[in-house]
Amino acid sequence: MKKRTLRLAAIGTALVTLAGAAEADTVVLAAYSGIFQDNFTKAVIEPFMQANPDVTIEYYGMPNSAQTLGTLRAQKASPQIDLSIMDISVAKAATDEGLFAPLDGSVSSNIDDLYPQARAEGVNAVGITFDNLVLLYNTDAVKTKPDSWNALWDPALAGQVSIAAPPDIQGIVLTILADRMAGGTDYMASLEAGYKKLEELAPNVQTWDPRPDVYQPISSGTSQAGIGWNARAQVYADMSDGKLGVVLPQEGSGFQINVIGLSQNAPAGDSAKKFLDYALSPETQARFTETMFYAPTNSKAAAMIAPAALERTAAGRMDDMIDINWLQVATIRDQILDNWRRRIIPLSR
Repeated sequence: MKKRTLRLAAIGTALVTLAGAAEADTVVLAAYSGIFQDNFTKAVIEPFMQANPDVTIEYYGMPNSAQTLGTLRAQKASPQIDLSIMDISVAKAATDEGLFAPLDGSVSSNIDDLYPQARAEGVNAVGITFDNLVLLYNTDAVKTKPDSWNALWDPALAGQVSIAAPPDIQGIVLTILADRMAGGTDYMASLEAGYKKLEELAPNVQTWDPRPDVYQPISSGTSQAGIGWNARAQVYADMSDGKLGVVLPQEGSGFQINVIGLSQNAPAGDSAKKFLDYALSPETQARFTETMFYAPTNSKAAAMIAPAALERTAAGRMDDMIDINWLQVATIRDQILDNWRRRIIPLSR
């Protein structure tokens, strides 16, 4: 059998050579490490390999999308990674640099069934998960379940709120939500109303950089409320014995979109395309939603998801999701960060 050595780069520096060799029908997938890797392996990779014993999926865990992009850049002349899961804005850079191959119905028939939000002009990658910002609270400290983002501004929470500030994407989504709540109509034209509303929130904030993440301090009661991503929040809520409450407020939310891209000249070729098609299928998407509560990107998946799991995602409230164009937002990211640093963060206690 033809063999290839897997070489994976460290962020922006030297290549790291993985020991051993892999068969030609081994597909190398670079994606998020940690809890995402555990659940994606359980819900997607293991069932695929059971159904396709001639193909092995090698999961290479990455801490973030930026490191995945750096690895793809380092391997451009000789790709070793076949597929990558990353944030859609980072995937645009990978596309512009010729790292991702075009995707269409000839690669996967499931692409035609994806929600419009799962595809972006000029990005050679398609949505594999939708995640949305949610309001988090400690159920011991906050006795009445909140139903609005305005709960974060409650004076009773002074010094008890945890927020991940920009450049974290959570803070950027909160900025757009705050602007909408304050009467803003076009976040690309101006976010001034949102900045002013966040200035009013700042005195309630205990930390702008929750460690190790926002879920643990709220579960433990170190903080009483905050914001986070739905998928991880739902998993941690189950692990917290009811201490972590999770709410999709009545004003709606915004999606963070993870996409899957096929490397240009991917070594595994057809086997990589086969796995990509499988990962985008409605059956697989439904299974991953039931495992980790990401909203599916395949429009046919919702009908296959158990109602109890579906209710814990935004899949039933697609119309309440703000249409955020992350490629456009990337052009004002530095402006948002500057306003937070100058006007918002200094106002916390």
